[in-house]
Amino acid sequence: MKYMLLIWNRPGFVEELSEAERTAIFGEVDEIMKELTESGELVGGEALAHPSQARTARPAAGGGAEITDGPFMESKEQFAGYLTVDCETLERAAEIAARWPDVRHGFGVLEVRAVMEQAGTEM
Repeated sequence: MKYMLLIWNRPGFVEELSEAERTAIFGEVDEIMKELTESGELVGGEALAHPSQARTARPAAGGGAEITDGPFMESKEQFAGYLTVDCETLERAAEIAARWPDVRHGFGVLEVRAVMEQAGTEM
């Protein structure tokens, strides 16, 4: 089963870290990515650009759509990236999420969601 691990953290937290802290955290990410690649569980993943570079489309009051700058959600955390893993169980996907540096160091959270196949009937 494929699972998407959605990474939510506070924009700008990386810039607040020292160079040594950043190096250590990115080293942890590299270790996890290497392990998942070697085990065959890594499907893919990407970091996302800063939320200030985003646009959001919402329904407009008079019909159609309204495009606004940024996500501007009422939340400290913003969607920052994702991993897609192919694991035997939800528990294994949650175990991977729990090891992610953002979670372990208190910078953010990872949401674990099963990826539905085209038909979506398995959910």
